[in-house]
Amino acid sequence: MPIELPAKEAIHPGHLACPGCGAVIAMRFVLKGLGDKTIMAIPACCWTIIAGPFPYTALKVPVLHTAFETGGAVASGIRAALDMKGDKETQVVTWAGDGGTFDIGLQALSGAADRNENIIYICYDNEAYMNTGAQSSGATPMGTRTTTTPKDAPKSTRKKDIMQILAAHRIPYAATASIAYPEDLVRKVQKAATIEGTRFIHIYAPCPTGWKVPSEISVRLARMAVQSRIFPLYEIEDGVRYTLNQEPVGYLVDEYYKIQGRFRHLDSDALAKIQEQVDQQWQRLKSLASINSN
Repeated sequence: MPIELPAKEAIHPGHLACPGCGAVIAMRFVLKGLGDKTIMAIPACCWTIIAGPFPYTALKVPVLHTAFETGGAVASGIRAALDMKGDKETQVVTWAGDGGTFDIGLQALSGAADRNENIIYICYDNEAYMNTGAQSSGATPMGTRTTTTPKDAPKSTRKKDIMQILAAHRIPYAATASIAYPEDLVRKVQKAATIEGTRFIHIYAPCPTGWKVPSEISVRLARMAVQSRIFPLYEIEDGVRYTLNQEPVGYLVDEYYKIQGRFRHLDSDALAKIQEQVDQQWQRLKSLASINSN
């Protein structure tokens, strides 16, 4: 169901992001959905820089910058402190990149999810450690050339399925979202805010610098990722109830890959293999969603 996006902005007109940064677009829409009663715990990531050096900040909500691996733990502590004060209204949010979620921060996230801490954990995914130079992460897709993959040996393993990892914790709510679909993104954030317990939102946020693309096509790339089924939009409730939010019809994998510098070395055989993997994953998701509808 279409929603009207809130007009109020929670980001000041000025920040330190690169042109076309998907992470900034993601933050803008998330804060539209959450409003002023929000505290952000931000482990080391691009947003540590984007927000600006102390005492300056690009955000109109309180921010606690924290160590790379501690996003889930710090948010848990903030929630406990607010509860002690009787503040049940303020939303506590971990805002982390894929490196601080899929890899370095996974233990703290898993611990928070295991305890079902009353926090929202948001991962903005640009598919590498972009803040420190586009090194490969657990979120980096197979076939990507990064600054830590040998010249003739791009990443050989598939992207970690973080949604399945969180679903296995049986948390109340997990969802994927994209900067190309702001109404869907804001709706999911607002829905998450009404649920108690650990909530996880995985946002696709292209990085023009690391992906070697023009800055003006970030949103277009995010839309292509959804339409090619590389990044489907869906929700998982209690770890078992799947809902697909959109039936993609449009781009093939090679159309999406060939406009990005990080994939230009891939030949037709490699692209065909990736297309097969994407198709298989989509059929699996459809099967899981159909179980709920029967």
